[in-house]
Order: sequence, then structure tokens, then C-alpha cells
Amino acid sequence: MAKELKDLTKRAENYSQWYNDLVVKADLAEQSAVRGCMVIKPYGYAIWEKMQAQLDKMFKEAGVQNAYFPLLIPKSFLSREAEHVKGFAKECAVVTHYRLKSNEEGDAVEVDPTAKLEEELIIRPTSETIIWNTYRNWIHSYRDLPLMCNQWCNVMRWEMRTRPFLRTSEFLWQEGHTAHATREEAEEETKRMLKIYADFAEQWLAIPVVQGVKSETERFAGALDTYTIEAMMQDGKALQSGTSHFLGQNFAKSFGVTFLNKENKPEYVWATSWGVSTRLVGALIMTHSDDNGLVLPPKIAPIQVVIIPIFKGEEQLKAISDKLQPVIDQLRKLGITVKFDNADNKRPGFKFADYELKGVPVRLAMGGRDLENNTIEVVRRDTLGKESVSFDGIVEYVNKLLEEIQTNIYKKAVNFRDAHIYECDDYEEFKEKVKDGGFFLCHWDGTSETEEKIKEDTQATIRCVPFMFEQTEGVDMVSGKPAKYRVLIARSY
Repeated sequence: MAKELKDLTKRAENYSQWYNDLVVKADLAEQSAVRGCMVIKPYGYAIWEKMQAQLDKMFKEAGVQNAYFPLLIPKSFLSREAEHVKGFAKECAVVTHYRLKSNEEGDAVEVDPTAKLEEELIIRPTSETIIWNTYRNWIHSYRDLPLMCNQWCNVMRWEMRTRPFLRTSEFLWQEGHTAHATREEAEEETKRMLKIYADFAEQWLAIPVVQGVKSETERFAGALDTYTIEAMMQDGKALQSGTSHFLGQNFAKSFGVTFLNKENKPEYVWATSWGVSTRLVGALIMTHSDDNGLVLPPKIAPIQVVIIPIFKGEEQLKAISDKLQPVIDQLRKLGITVKFDNADNKRPGFKFADYELKGVPVRLAMGGRDLENNTIEVVRRDTLGKESVSFDGIVEYVNKLLEEIQTNIYKKAVNFRDAHIYECDDYEEFKEKVKDGGFFLCHWDGTSETEEKIKEDTQATIRCVPFMFEQTEGVDMVSGKPAKYRVLIARSY
């Protein structure tokens, strides 16, 4: 077995360390020279590219266009929306100067004190302010609406405690920003984007999610409502995996964005924003992977099928390669990504362990005996099941197997989540059980005081008011006051 696997911490021993080990050993990312930032390595970035490509397609099908807005935001812009600046102030990185200078020897560099900016600039933590300042120039009439733009970019939020993909000072994401003529249209768009995120998570990442609306305390800074998709990781903790915000007219009023309606009267536009980030790579790891490494859903795996010839000498390699090449060509015509690993500098056993570690969904191997018997060995990553099958019809077999793996991975995640969702009406019981993880459906009286007490006592938070469960009135387990509905409470990342 490869050394990488021997050194991989077991999930049951230390889940957090297992995750960190896997990020590094599966070649997804590594720490950078800048505190709190990571280097996304080619294999990790390839996963993000697959996510990006599919989401981008879904956005464009929904009528959204891509654009790009500046990285730097004038500090005064953040001050225009009070809740927004309050929410992000502690995480902002500030640019104060525009030039360095070195001493005569050239061995020391310092900030040039004469090059101080007239107005300090914020490295974007999010782009609502710079975008709405721009939209003021683009929107004049109801005919200009709706305006729906998205940008793929990086942002910076100066985090004190970081973990690769889940929470880093700099991360990659997409942020959509839309403008509408009516409140109803904006609210509808907010919910439509949430559904796109949920469909993507479930159909492509094989991650089941709970859709819902955040409490007032947990809303995005500057939003009237924040909608979320919450996923359960294998340790029972929640991971907020995408959010969509109804911003009302707050940013339009802050930046003077109005339009002339059909009666030729000025109105403020209605706004939304929505985003997902490289945090989804972390979600993918923690939802599906095991003690042997990554388990990737076929739809999002950079390599869906790896084919490894087992040979002695060039002549046998050529015979096996000639046999396999038509299969490789046919799989690729079906849109399946295939890697043919005929490198002779690593033993087959090392290759098997390495591709297992990297979560490649299907592994095919052919040796001299397979060549004689017209068979091929097939291993599926999700169950590690192995079988020798006839070479005839292998393309159809693999294509069907990839679909089966995608479905199986999703069903396994759904079953795990559903087995760890509990209704709870007793606070003492809740405080004990929440330590072991899980999603708890509890009646809530709607007050921030109760919400804060739960957080203080248990480190758990109200993730959302979920849409998928039938709501009933009851009694708040903390305050004893009447409650109109149940909320989803969990510890989270």
C-alpha cells in the first residue's frame, strides 16, 4: 500500500485531522506563505473548474450574464449601507499606500510614506457596493430591467482561524447581483437561485441539502432575507453551502439607483445577490470520502475513469494498449474523461492506491492474462467492489456504472443525513445529544435572546427555518413560550 494511505488519519480517530491530511495527500491544496491563504493545486482546481463550468451553464440558462468588477473598493462605499459595513468591518483588508521604496543598497524595502492614498481602498470581501455604484450608470428605465450579472472572482475576508477550502482569508467564488422593477420579481429571483444551488448540490455533487430561510441574526449583512442550503457532513455538523439574499431596496437607496417606471415616475430598484465558493470542495470531501481517501461523484470528478495496463516489456504493453485504445476513444466520445496511465516508473499497486486516494470513480486494469481471456478488471471507488468482466461491451458497462455510482453516492449521503435528523422538545436532552452532531428540529419562539442562549450553551446555531418539513406550532424548549414553527439547529463549520 502507498505510503500516503498509511499516513492518512482515520476519521474515527480525529475527523478534523483526517480532513486536513486528505486535502494535502490527495493533492488538492497546501498552505501558502501568506497566513490563512492556500495554494489550490492542479487536481483541486480541476474539481473547482468542473463545478464552475456546470454552475456557469445553469446561470446562463437562467438569463444571467458574466461581468467583472474591480478588486479594490473605496472605503467610503462600505459606509453607505450601515448593516453591510457592520457585518464586514472586522474582516476587511485595507490598502493605504501605492508604492514601496528600497534603500540605496537595495536590501531593504519599506512603504513609501509619501505615497499614501487619498482614500483608503478595501480588498473586496464581497462586491455589493462597487456593483451598485456601477449599476447606477446602467439603469435608467424599466426597459433596462431586470439586470442580472454574475462574476467569478476572488475575495478576501481576514479570518483568524482558517481551514483549507472551508474557511480561508482569500477564496474563490461566484457572486450574482440582480436588479428588478418589483419586490415580487426580486423575491422570486432570490428563491429561484436558491433552487439552482440546491439542484446543483444534489444532482452534481451528490450532496443532499436542506433549503430554508435564515433567522434575522444569521442574515447576510444588508439583506432583508437570506435563503440557504445546509448540508450535513459525516461528523454531523452543518455546512452552509450556498446562500441567496433578498436585499430589498437598501443598496439602491444607498447608491441612488433609480429607474423610470411605465408611468414615467422614478422608483428605486429591488435587488438580490447570491453566491457559492470553493467551500463546496470542502463539502464534497467531508460528505463522501472515507479512510482510503476521496470519494468523488462521477459528474464532478476530473478523471472519471483511469485505465492501468499491467505489462512486462514493451511488446506486451503495445498489445494491451492496442486492445484498449478503441475503448478509450469510445468513452471520450461519450464525454467521459479517461486517463490511460502506462507510465513505467510506478508499480501497479502504487497507482491503484494513488487513484483510490484521489477518488477516481472507476478503475480499469488489464494484464497479460486478461488479454488472453478477453477480460478486464473493474473497481468502483464508492464501494471498492472489484470484479473481472468480459471486455466485450465494456464501454456500455462503464457508462452505466458511472450513473450507478453517482446515484449510490447520493443515496448513501441522504440515508446518513436522514438518520441524523431529530425532533427535540427537551432542552436538557438537546444539550446532551447535540454534542454528537446531527440536525435538530426544535420549536423556536423567534427571539434573539433564545437564539443566543442556545449558542452560548451548546455552540450550536439556528441554521434556518427549513422548507422541507411540515411545520406545527408548539412550545420553545428553552423559554417555554409559544412557537409558530420548528427551526433546524446544529453545530456548524
